[in-house]
Amino acid sequence: MKKVIFLDRDGVINKKPKKADYVKKWQEFEFLPGAIEAIKLLNQNSYDIYVITNQPGISRGVMSKQDLDLIHQKMEQELEKEGAKLQGIYCCTHGWDDGCECRKPKPGLLFQAARDHNLDLAEVVFIGDDERDLQAGEAAGCKTILLEPSKSLLKIVNSLIN
Repeated sequence: MKKVIFLDRDGVINKKPKKADYVKKWQEFEFLPGAIEAIKLLNQNSYDIYVITNQPGISRGVMSKQDLDLIHQKMEQELEKEGAKLQGIYCCTHGWDDGCECRKPKPGLLFQAARDHNLDLAEVVFIGDDERDLQAGEAAGCKTILLEPSKSLLKIVNSLIN
């Protein structure tokens, strides 16, 4: 059985921008303390890791798809420099009111990742920092863990693997 973790991006892997703002370019991206180490630890314990993220900055016109692709490319390069790896990134670029099925709290991105990689969502752990992550994870049937200020990704990962 494949061990799989879904991670939200902003607020879990990197510092979350202020409300109604977005990480629009690589220079604004800042890994949270322990995030790289947590991803590396998951890799070392045979977990596949997929990022599940809403990025409406594109539909709002404050950044381009190329900007987002570059951020994700650089994020993966920095992770790989540290011996950490993601298996994939699933991203909703729709706006709040677009009515899509992929924007969390809807579970569309989680279902898409499961279809693409033949995953049993009941065996997947989804770690997020927002109520929408919790709702999407529950709707998809994942075990869902919500990060809180007192719990870093590294603390949660240590509790999962020990």
